[in-house]
Amino acid sequence: MNALLRHLTLSIAVAGTLAFGASTLTAKAEEVTIRYLASQGGIAPHELAEYLGYYKDAGIKLDRIGYAKGGPESLFALASGNVELGSAATPAVLNSIAGGNDFVVAYPSNGVNQTVKSTFYVLDDSPIHDIKDLAGKTIAINTLGAHLDYTVREAFHQAGLPETSANLITVPGPQLEQTLRSKQVDVAAIGYWQQTFGGALLKTGGVRAVFTDQQVLGDIAGGFVVLRRDFIAAHPDTAAAFVTGAAKASDWANAHPDEARATLAKILKARGENPDIAQYWLGFGLRAGAATEPHDLTFWIDTLERGGKIPAGKLKLENILFDPKTKTAAK
Repeated sequence: MNALLRHLTLSIAVAGTLAFGASTLTAKAEEVTIRYLASQGGIAPHELAEYLGYYKDAGIKLDRIGYAKGGPESLFALASGNVELGSAATPAVLNSIAGGNDFVVAYPSNGVNQTVKSTFYVLDDSPIHDIKDLAGKTIAINTLGAHLDYTVREAFHQAGLPETSANLITVPGPQLEQTLRSKQVDVAAIGYWQQTFGGALLKTGGVRAVFTDQQVLGDIAGGFVVLRRDFIAAHPDTAAAFVTGAAKASDWANAHPDEARATLAKILKARGENPDIAQYWLGFGLRAGAATEPHDLTFWIDTLERGGKIPAGKLKLENILFDPKTKTAAK
């Protein structure tokens, strides 16, 4: 009996250990819903990541609650707590952080390179041929205080002209072509994230490029996705999985451009947008692994400091840049 009792006791203990181990291995990740505002005519890497199923095991669910007219609107929504992530051009992100918002730069949502770039278009018969000709002219951009705004300022600076030499007005992406062709503006700026609209513009013809942001800025991250620091502190594993999944999706798009365009078409159709423009999409323009280089941020920090927009030394990369390995950013 004693031997049998010992055998039964050992069997129960082993079974319990195996059951505990199995439950541990199959334990689900924390389920977190991340609300956000999308951009018309395009997607961000995290949206592609969700579509590809990269967030399923991480318990991450994205909830698109509307569209942002531009990056600053997305940052306002993040600051007010209406969304869990924001996405904007680098200057807008840095200005927002310097202004007191406790945001952390998560990953670059898109980039500028020889293939993916913002282009400033005029009609074929326009007298505008170079940056200096833009002085006194009206330029349509998607929003003030973001990438295209600061690209124009930097272009004028490099040309030795006052940074406010042109008149900038805001026009939603879907209306840029019509606004230019009806001559309501002299120039229409198509952002790198609006490639689908630019492709449609070129297909119709009758326009030419004056310059691109790549000529002014070189290869650089165009904008970043940002999270609130308190969100990262409350959900460090989720934040790390979110960034890692987005980087994986960016790499997938680079490796499978035709499939990525087909996927974009499906996403746009599901949103009720025009899926045909997906054929003009050129990708995210990001480096492998959606990597951030110091220049992506320090270029704009130096520019903003030069213009007196932020105090010198106020922003340090190690304090605002999220590291998915440590799941934090220093403060």
